[in-house]
Amino acid sequence: MRIAIVGAGTIGVGWAVVFARAGVSVAAHDPDPERLRAAAPELERRLGSLAAGGLLDEEPGAVAARVRFAGTLAEALEGATHVQECAPESLELKRSLFAELDGLAPADAVLATSSSALTAGEIAAHLPGRARCLVAHPGNPPYLLPVVELVPAPFTDADVVERTRALFEGVGMSPVVVRRELEGFVFNRLQGALLREAYCLVRDGVASVEDVDRVVRDGLGRRWAVLGPFETAELNTRGGIEAHAEKLGPAYARMGAERGQHDPWTPELVERVAAELRERNPPGHWDERVAGRDEALIALERARRGSGLFVPRRSADGATA
Repeated sequence: MRIAIVGAGTIGVGWAVVFARAGVSVAAHDPDPERLRAAAPELERRLGSLAAGGLLDEEPGAVAARVRFAGTLAEALEGATHVQECAPESLELKRSLFAELDGLAPADAVLATSSSALTAGEIAAHLPGRARCLVAHPGNPPYLLPVVELVPAPFTDADVVERTRALFEGVGMSPVVVRRELEGFVFNRLQGALLREAYCLVRDGVASVEDVDRVVRDGLGRRWAVLGPFETAELNTRGGIEAHAEKLGPAYARMGAERGQHDPWTPELVERVAAELRERNPPGHWDERVAGRDEALIALERARRGSGLFVPRRSADGATA
């Protein structure tokens, strides 16, 4: 197996860390010689940080040795089984680049874009080899946020999706297959919904920027570090997510209507969500699951205190700063 990374900026270097840490050979290229020269020291810094945090099983130098920085695109693509494109978020640029990749990469190589919002349908529809193209969108940094969104176009071969899913699982990532193309996928739609409301709260004088950040950092984000939004709602109310929706659904609908959004949680939708939750967590174990959540939050708080990072400081008058 060999990975070609096209674009050696922050995300490209992040992907190099992910693959090399898992023992995979990587060839990276960037058309900007300055950026390419800066990539090796950046890779070493990222690996050094992971080693200092106990998150590398080898010496950083041994991991870095698996990454080769290629002077030409053709050199980087030679023998590649998977190509991870990490160019700037420009449709024109990505279309042009994918045309090059389709012509130069081995015929059986998967061509994946790290795009945050552009779809493979927009980028690759014109290509002879479009069936091997899809989105593989990471969080940032990918070596610390394991989720990766796999977004096939209608023309993407099902085997390409499965090969890509297996590849990312094999290197320690948490792949999610998005069922249809839409701008922003899942990650940025969820993040965007929160940011839109955060901006509105600041604009309307409801809260300061610092306090909005604090509500997420010290409240919502703590729970979301160990549970997703549906799991959180499920464990917030005895009786599960159906009871939560009955209790708070009308209030959330009113809040949405204030912003011009009219997407109520219908009984059918709540039932569907509940059924999918029950597939993973059969009913009858609510108290045990709440205890498990609390244990995870305790472990998270211990880790935060032990690291000394992001712990609110108290001033002389007792206020947090």
